[in-house]
Amino acid sequence: MSRIFFDDIDREKVVTSAGLTVTDAHIVMFAGVSGDFNPLHMDARFAATTGIGRVIAHGMLGHALSTGLRSEIDDWAISAFMETGRKFVQPIFAGDTVYYTAQVEEMRESRSRPEIGIVRVAIRLLNQDDVVVQQGTDVFAVTRKGHGS
Repeated sequence: MSRIFFDDIDREKVVTSAGLTVTDAHIVMFAGVSGDFNPLHMDARFAATTGIGRVIAHGMLGHALSTGLRSEIDDWAISAFMETGRKFVQPIFAGDTVYYTAQVEEMRESRSRPEIGIVRVAIRLLNQDDVVVQQGTDVFAVTRKGHGS
């Protein structure tokens, strides 16, 4: 795996991640880890009475999964994942396959650390029907050329 330094990031490229199919097991395990047992996520009978009509995955589960989906961004010489934010636009259901598209929104040299650059990336998490289910940004500190191997 070659590392892509801050100086070599293609600002115009749209990156597409690998996909992952969300399962009931993901939802149940996330509830256990997070402690979020809201009936929207855990109770099919209750969920049937809502406007959505069925159990949905936790928004934060979708967010967490998006940070683990493999893409070219994993090849960047990231020294820190500095910030993240998402809007939950549409529900994610068990059986949905999610993936993201990402594009650089902003790049700048760090004011306090000359060995890194700061990269703000626009993220769109989509399902198998190419419907945006989440959107937001991630911010990374990426090592500059000559400052890391």
